[in-house]
Amino acid sequence: MRVLRMAGLVCLLAVGAVGCQVLRNSGADPLTRPTPDALRVASYNVHYIDLRQATGAWSRGDWERRKGPMDAAFKAIRADVIGFQEMESFAGGSESDTNLTLDWLLLNNPGYTAAAVGDAAVFPSTQPILYRSDRLALLDQGWFFFSDTPDVIYSRTFNGSYPAFASWARFRDGASGAMFRVLNIHTDYGSRSNRLQSVALAARRLKPWVAAGEAVIVVGDLNARRGSQTLGLLEAEGVVFPDVDHTTYHFNRGFNIFGAIDHIGYAGPITPKGAPTVLADKFQGEWPSDHYPVVLDLALTPP
Repeated sequence: MRVLRMAGLVCLLAVGAVGCQVLRNSGADPLTRPTPDALRVASYNVHYIDLRQATGAWSRGDWERRKGPMDAAFKAIRADVIGFQEMESFAGGSESDTNLTLDWLLLNNPGYTAAAVGDAAVFPSTQPILYRSDRLALLDQGWFFFSDTPDVIYSRTFNGSYPAFASWARFRDGASGAMFRVLNIHTDYGSRSNRLQSVALAARRLKPWVAAGEAVIVVGDLNARRGSQTLGLLEAEGVVFPDVDHTTYHFNRGFNIFGAIDHIGYAGPITPKGAPTVLADKFQGEWPSDHYPVVLDLALTPP
């Protein structure tokens, strides 16, 4: 009862925009191995690291606790391509070339390469898209900020709060020969106005890709549930969001209260291979992040 009361209190105090419901309290369906004809896509908010803090939640010291479990989670996903959110080592200011999480995962997973990264002065690298380099070839990459000046790097958001952006990368799949684009989004959790304007901008940027017949995959922490106005802006441009039947944000406590706010959507010549899976588990006895990763297998239509 005490746990249930605590969970209920958290539910009442948490962000109202995403709603509240009681969901399962343990891992979702087990993650099977991807089939050879499928492209495994994942989305994972891994929480920033505060470099200014030696100890405490999300500090340098806390990263030492989390980094082994984070690598274990990454290996368990077995993604061909995965978009990350909040992969930031924050030292103050907007621009930083330090990214402890990215460096750690690339060091321990040499079969992967990072897209949507670059010199921090010209490319914001806190929302990288990692891909399996023996299968996928990077063709292009870019970004735009959720701002009235979206093509100005580190522009503040529509209401003047901290910069937020979308990253994207375009690939060729060596298995099928198909080309596809991944759009990686992280919206403002605290401002509904910012959230809607940000996703409206993403929908405008995505529209010509879909109109040209591209295969487009949308991943990210949208801070909105399926059926919301936020996701509806992308659905109006042809993006399909399969239902994620599990919590994705768990307060770093394993509290499975909200419906999913992290999603994977697709548009164009793509067919889902099953439903999304959430890895709602600890790794090495620890939570790697306050979000669970979401995984979806997709089939690309060959050219």
